[in-house]
Amino acid sequence: MVGTTISHYEILDKLGEGGMGVVYKAKDTTLGRFVAIKVLIGTGGETSDRRARFIQEARAASALNHPNIIIIHDIVSLHEAAGDAECIVMEFVRGKTLADMIEAGRLPVVDCLKYAMQMADALNAAHNAGIVHRDLKPANVMVTPEGLAKVLDFGLAKLSGEDSGGAFDETLGSDDKTMSIHVNGRPKTAEGAIIGTVAYMSPEQAQALKVDWRSDIFSFGTVLYEMITGERAFKGASGLATLTAVLRDNPREFTGTLTDVPPELQEIVFHCLRKDVEQRYQSMGDVKEALEQIYFASRSGVMQLSASGVWKKPAAAKVLPSIAVLPFLNMSSDKENEYFSDGLAEEIINALTKLENLRVTARTSAFVFRGGGQDIRQIGETLKVSNVLEGSVRKSGNRVRISVQLIGVAAGDNLWSERFDREMTDVFEIQDEISQAIVAKLRVKLAGDSSSNADHSKLAAHLVKRYTDNLEAYDLYLKGRFELYKMTREGLDASKRLFEEAIRLDPKYALAYDGLAYCWYSEGFLGFVAPREAMPKAQAAVRRAIELDESVAEAHATLGVILALYHWDWAGAERELLRSIELNGTSPVSRDVYAFYYLRPVGRIAEAVEETQQALSLDPLSILFRVHLGFLFYLQRQYEHAIAQFRKVIEMSPQYYLAHAMMGNVHAVAGQFGEALACFGRARLADANTKFVDSLEAMTLAFAGQREKALELLERIERRAVSDYISPVSIAYIFTALGEKDGAFEHLDQAVQDRDPNLLGLQTNPIFDGLRGDARYRVLLGRMGLSA
Repeated sequence: MVGTTISHYEILDKLGEGGMGVVYKAKDTTLGRFVAIKVLIGTGGETSDRRARFIQEARAASALNHPNIIIIHDIVSLHEAAGDAECIVMEFVRGKTLADMIEAGRLPVVDCLKYAMQMADALNAAHNAGIVHRDLKPANVMVTPEGLAKVLDFGLAKLSGEDSGGAFDETLGSDDKTMSIHVNGRPKTAEGAIIGTVAYMSPEQAQALKVDWRSDIFSFGTVLYEMITGERAFKGASGLATLTAVLRDNPREFTGTLTDVPPELQEIVFHCLRKDVEQRYQSMGDVKEALEQIYFASRSGVMQLSASGVWKKPAAAKVLPSIAVLPFLNMSSDKENEYFSDGLAEEIINALTKLENLRVTARTSAFVFRGGGQDIRQIGETLKVSNVLEGSVRKSGNRVRISVQLIGVAAGDNLWSERFDREMTDVFEIQDEISQAIVAKLRVKLAGDSSSNADHSKLAAHLVKRYTDNLEAYDLYLKGRFELYKMTREGLDASKRLFEEAIRLDPKYALAYDGLAYCWYSEGFLGFVAPREAMPKAQAAVRRAIELDESVAEAHATLGVILALYHWDWAGAERELLRSIELNGTSPVSRDVYAFYYLRPVGRIAEAVEETQQALSLDPLSILFRVHLGFLFYLQRQYEHAIAQFRKVIEMSPQYYLAHAMMGNVHAVAGQFGEALACFGRARLADANTKFVDSLEAMTLAFAGQREKALELLERIERRAVSDYISPVSIAYIFTALGEKDGAFEHLDQAVQDRDPNLLGLQTNPIFDGLRGDARYRVLLGRMGLSA
């Protein structure tokens, strides 16, 4: 088969062989991507029966849409090439099966939890679609180098309301083969046929009884047991002996000998492995939730390994009070004072996030509810908070009136309200007073159960750290942040001027230096200014911020991004980004930049997805975080899931050009060229001055075979690059799509000289798949301190 072509798929290599067929690596000559092809070549009377099961696998898997389930692209026939055969074309997944990984010994507990949560999520999606896998085992779960678990081989899947499909016979001489045997002479396709893999099948499968989704829960338990212990849950000298163990025996407990395994994890495994189907977990969603509780408890420090190597039992779960601080209404006659209203609310958010036992919604999500008048219960439900603080600001001359009220979401009742009439010189004291009142009202435990309101006030008074005592400098800083959040070239230029003026008034204002650094690196990252001009200025400003105050978490995050984007100092970037999380673990921004600017470029994509999802849990309405999550799915070749994230962004903000552009990029790489070009058209309507979209459109035209149009647009881009900075990486996209490697590498070399921030995608971006076999590609990665 190697060297032949099936339809438009060129067979490159044999990957493996199993009960359902032979699997090959192939190249899709139309779209230029690698795929896996499973070929079934039946013999004798088994052909039609096996083909029915083979097609059943394709139907089952293609009905599912989940990042942890292998994607089915196509079914093609081999009639004309090599006899009577059917082929399933699916995504090519790099990595090892769990079976291969377990051969080297038991897996680390944290890895067991990560893979198990992904498998549970995949099976839950399948069960919700009415599909039961019925052959879950370590050999049917692939783990990519990035840590993404993929459930494979739905060849024994049963759709609700349908027969199981055909099967084939094996002897009971082995316990690791997929098999089907007759019971009481009943036909193979009817109830009463035992099908599955003996060591991992459920008791009801072993007895040829009717099975449902709970059979997969039992099989899941056997796989998790083997991951944790390195041994099978059920084993015998023969397949028949193993079958007997499945029906009769309980696996050996492991808590006593494997002290690094939390007792709660053993409880989950044995709950899955109960013989009585009614006594098991009743859904994979429940299993996933139980696993998540252990995983996140271990990450948060609630559950840890003691010095003797034994897991501490997690403390009883507590429901923490939670609050969202909405943007304060600007009631002033001068609408430009909105920056002050926003800044006041943001400062209160920053103060409250420092309280250990209070969950505070991040600014981005809270500020979605700008303007007032929304239903408080709806806000609470959307943001998953029990309390909401809203207020208004009226500023006139040197006087300010601030009205605030704290509302309980459940009953919609007013828990506390206050009005502050002050001179502008008292603005810092107002922030403290509001924070103190909230802390006292919510009874946050800051000093033990017996702490008084006075204790709360005393502690809360120190939550708002004073980075400046100069009210005018503070006012300029607020204006600078207001302009910065616009993330336009005009906004960034305005915010730079405002931060520089704040620094002139207070040369020791650390936050203003950090704001200035953020402006410069944003301009370099977005291509408004050449990176070699922008990044050194950003670095100088942020290092000054850290010199002035090492505890500014935002400054460490900014420095970490610069070390990654400009210096490719991966060890330094990781150090600074982790320091930012250490200083402010509740900051979703710290987690997002750690994921996107460190984990992503070094190829740890699964971890990046996890960190970004955690950032979204802290800031659920953040458009930027969701764009990043969509892009990470794209890097994992999960194109449909990436598009789903970009659609959510567009629902939230229809004019957000980047979501349209990135969706078009995904469509283009997936071979959906018409959809891609439509997305670029919508991106231009949202922002007509984007150079990025031009490059993506030229790349798409090249991928689509419209070479003349692609070259025409490329020529316009290169003319523009004479007077306006354009990312060399974005031009390399076009040459790569045209199949002109020399041109692609020429621009990538220029990108290295320019320190183009877009090079961070060199190792992982599917656009560059066509360059990966070239020695020049490995040299480029080496210059960036990365490995191929």
